Amino acid sequence: MTKKGLQLEPISSWMHTDRPIIISGPCSAETEEQMVATAKQVAASGKVHAIRAGIWKPRTRPGQYEGAGEEGLKWLISAKKETGLPVTTEVANAAHVEACLKAGVDILWVGARTTVNPFSVQEVADALKGVDIPVMVKNPINPDVELWLGALERLNKAGITKLAAIHRGFSSFEKGPFRNAPMWDLAIELKTRVPELDMICDPSHIAGNRDLISFVSQKALDLDMAGLMIESHINPDAAWSDAKQQVTPSVLAKIISELVVRTPSTDNKTFKDTLSILREQIDQLDDEIMSKLAARMKISEKIGQYKKENNVTILQVNRWEEIVHTRIALCRAMGLNEEFTNDLLRLIHHESIQVQTKVMNKVTERV
Repeated sequence: MTKKGLQLEPISSWMHTDRPIIISGPCSAETEEQMVATAKQVAASGKVHAIRAGIWKPRTRPGQYEGAGEEGLKWLISAKKETGLPVTTEVANAAHVEACLKAGVDILWVGARTTVNPFSVQEVADALKGVDIPVMVKNPINPDVELWLGALERLNKAGITKLAAIHRGFSSFEKGPFRNAPMWDLAIELKTRVPELDMICDPSHIAGNRDLISFVSQKALDLDMAGLMIESHINPDAAWSDAKQQVTPSVLAKIISELVVRTPSTDNKTFKDTLSILREQIDQLDDEIMSKLAARMKISEKIGQYKKENNVTILQVNRWEEIVHTRIALCRAMGLNEEFTNDLLRLIHHESIQVQTKVMNKVTERV
């Protein structure tokens, strides 16, 4: 039982293999020939534990390939028979669930566009009541851990205990090197809140570019994620959807073989003793940092009182610019990351403003 009351079974128990779990296959099932050929080549590597393919594709704009529909389920099951591997696809409503269960699909996943809508998730959950089938839940397209967790809770409440999360990145207005911003801290936040929950990473949707898949995959495993879902196609450049983020089965095998798999712990006594010492040092430094921050806020409180007495505004833009300029220069000289320093300064400044605001708005009691 987790802190949130989720009743979960570890992914290794229902995938019947040790971590890391590798799930692969085309973004979309296009034809039976393409589906089966891709699955056979992916399975031939001996490194993949389940075959994936989109049957219903929720596209951003009309006119794009929206999947083969129920006909594609037959192709997916053909791939299952040819490879002997379990198969998985995305569902977004009760009709999808019923069609998958009838066809014999082994694992379902809830997509990002569905996770964002509690009504849709509840419909899927209701359709799964009394059914013993694994379900994986992708993060919502927007960076909202509560929605992600809520979707998992709805499915668990419906009786689904074979649950896993899929981290596929988050949509962002600002365009960077990734199709979807990884925002690793949000995935870590979900794992922190539900430690027993296994998480799969979807490097294909995070990267949006096959050249970045290896990098994202290794990062995910280094963060102790349970496995990877990587899109693979026999001819990626000719794929009917998401061509740029798919790799050939041979490239997939190379990516997997080059991954470094680390363990969350070790029995090595020297390692444990050294790690314990280093963690004690971290604890002491954290105590000092908290103490210094508390002292800084006390001074901010005094500054707020002094500004109030002299009828001066809280925000002093020139002073803030001076702080940013001098502190970032100092931290850069000390080898600290500039982006981290800037984020930290903004958090401290925000709290300082809040402290001074409380002082400014405090009503003096009359005797």
